[in-house]
Amino acid sequence: MSRTGALIRSIDKLPAELRDSASAAERAFAGGLDAAGRLPFAVTPHFASLARPEADDPIRRQFFPDPREALSETGPFALPDPLGEGRYRVSPRLVHQYPDRVLLLAGGACAGYCRYCFRRVRMSGGTSFITEGELEPVLSYLAARPEIRELLVSGEDPLTAPDRTLEGLFAKLRRAAGTLALRVCTRVPITEPPRLGPATAAMMSAWKPLRVSVHINHPRELDAEARRALGFLSAAGIPVLVQTVLLKGINDSAETLAALFRDCLDLGLKPYYLFQLDLAPGTAHFRVPLGRGLALYRELEERWTTAGGKTAELPPYAVDLPGGGGKIRLSEQSIAGTENRPGGPVCLLKGPDGSLWPYPAESA
Repeated sequence: MSRTGALIRSIDKLPAELRDSASAAERAFAGGLDAAGRLPFAVTPHFASLARPEADDPIRRQFFPDPREALSETGPFALPDPLGEGRYRVSPRLVHQYPDRVLLLAGGACAGYCRYCFRRVRMSGGTSFITEGELEPVLSYLAARPEIRELLVSGEDPLTAPDRTLEGLFAKLRRAAGTLALRVCTRVPITEPPRLGPATAAMMSAWKPLRVSVHINHPRELDAEARRALGFLSAAGIPVLVQTVLLKGINDSAETLAALFRDCLDLGLKPYYLFQLDLAPGTAHFRVPLGRGLALYRELEERWTTAGGKTAELPPYAVDLPGGGGKIRLSEQSIAGTENRPGGPVCLLKGPDGSLWPYPAESA
């Protein structure tokens, strides 16, 4: 069942502590989001309940509209399509960037809006769940290309759709490409965990090979309800991968990341990627400078191994090269040099084919 009707869409509807904590500037900015065509304000009651009223609280900052968003909405580091998905779009809902893997933009809603979202431009206009007409060219494309082995079901959050809708989608995808592995990309187990119960886990388990990729940024997101929801997936034998975005002021410390990844491993989840922030408009205040990110990852590795862990347990630190260059692992060796560009200094990142892609060296 869809839970989008439960979203809180106004600061005045938040729990009293959070409502009273809103500054005049935050209220004014939030009140003008729709009129300005910006990413709307929306949060689930569950995720809001995890937040504390302090302005720098790591949960509050992820959903509370921030006037600083307006300061980086334009410029060379504000890309409406930061991953360059438009370069690889083969139909309105299908992106084929990597040889054996495709991305299906199936979901029509999210269980709340993350203020750092890399699809915030697309989501500002609103979309619906994929229609029969939009799915038809996808199915034809898959049927004609047996080299495609995996399909990511994403964009926005597919688990906001009812189980019967998802099951119907899975059935059609499998009829078109019988060996296709499905990867369901979601944040629902964190933002709206009651949505994911044993029945949903059992339904997804029936469509193996299927795995779930869950977006988790902070240890406090793994409360008892989230742990229960994720446990239903594990109990159903569904592999769960965890993707984390490195966010300034939210999880940019080795201690916080180590605690998050320990919790994930204890729950039987696999930390899969730690991502450098994508260059979406209005998100620069969340960006950790690349040099700081690399130093932090080294500190994380040292802390982890000193405590007896294995580096293989840690997710790779990665970035999607801005504008469509593909995903690379970040290290000092991945930076070919620096240049001064309009808007500030950039690091030149080496793509898989040796091409260079600029990424800002500093945060906002």
